[in-house]
Amino acid sequence: MSIFTPTNQIRLTNVAVVRMKRAGKRFEIACYRNKVVSWRSGVEKDLDEVLQTHSVFVNVSKGQVAKKEDLLSAFGTDDQTEVCKQILSKGEVQVSDKERQTQLEQMFRDIATIVADKCVNPETKRPYTVILIERAMKDIHYSVKANKSTKQQALEVIKQLKEKMQIERAHMRLRFLLPVNEGKKLKEKLKPLIKVVESEDYGQQLEIVCLVDPGCFREIDELIKKETKGRGSLEVLSLKDVEEGDEKLE
Repeated sequence: MSIFTPTNQIRLTNVAVVRMKRAGKRFEIACYRNKVVSWRSGVEKDLDEVLQTHSVFVNVSKGQVAKKEDLLSAFGTDDQTEVCKQILSKGEVQVSDKERQTQLEQMFRDIATIVADKCVNPETKRPYTVILIERAMKDIHYSVKANKSTKQQALEVIKQLKEKMQIERAHMRLRFLLPVNEGKKLKEKLKPLIKVVESEDYGQQLEIVCLVDPGCFREIDELIKKETKGRGSLEVLSLKDVEEGDEKLE
């Protein structure tokens, strides 16, 4: 997209417009495409690499610059760069219908990929293919939310898919090394958080190898640290307990 701004005779190209409404008025800034996300995620820290110009507009495409009194009323300052930062952080990125559709389709694929990577068929312990997960997401009519992260949405999808198919998050395999004295008592507290105990060995320490739900990892880690006062240890043996091979599509 190329925008001609007659007020300052600057032709802005490759523009991404970020808009914010405040105090009943619309304010816009002109940014380089793909740089807004980089700025918000902290990857890009140079404002000049993000903004095409430090001017604040009421309409970028027409080149209409915002009045100083309007900036003061809405933002409490007429410092254009400071206002640009506020709009850049909290404003809404304007995209065409085609761009929005492309973005949503990519997010749909990314969500399916995360789900396929994190989950298995609980009966076979084998992972599902991304294609099968995409098909299942379409079957439940999952609607992608552009303002939520793909990771957050992947967790939502897993919950919804559980109602329709055999799917659960792949278990983590952990090894606990616990002081013997505290070990027996701690084992009882850990029991509700453990899915399967694979081995248990009493020596100088109590060694337990087990499978757990990934969502319980932090609680287990904190419990061991607290109860053993740092003398126990937790080791991740594998992030996913899965059988080799993919689930076959019929």
